[in-house]
Amino acid sequence: VGFIALIGVAAEFGVIMLIYLDAAVGRARAAGRLDLTTLDTVLSEGALRRVRPKAMTVFTIFAGLIPIMLAEGAGAATMQRIAAPMLGGMVSAPLLSLLIIPAVYRLWLSRELRRRSTTGSQP
Repeated sequence: VGFIALIGVAAEFGVIMLIYLDAAVGRARAAGRLDLTTLDTVLSEGALRRVRPKAMTVFTIFAGLIPIMLAEGAGAATMQRIAAPMLGGMVSAPLLSLLIIPAVYRLWLSRELRRRSTTGSQP
């Protein structure tokens, strides 16, 4: 059950990060300032808009799960088995969405920008 909940949160983190990255690219493209030299700046702007909300979400989930991990008594062992994967995932899921997803998006977009610049079409 903990893994199922973690998959949902991680998927949400990733999808929302892609939405913000795509919006930043769209704004730069509309302003005519999207090229290989400004790509890192544009993607940083998009990713940085998600740092505070993501940190608030992670800390809220931690705040809810820590008491479960410290609980004793009837049912505590079962609840801890559900909460443990969530705690571990709340360390890796934000790192994935803040570091890996923007890096992969950058690789994909830079390849597309290079391809378009060699064919002469607009980015």
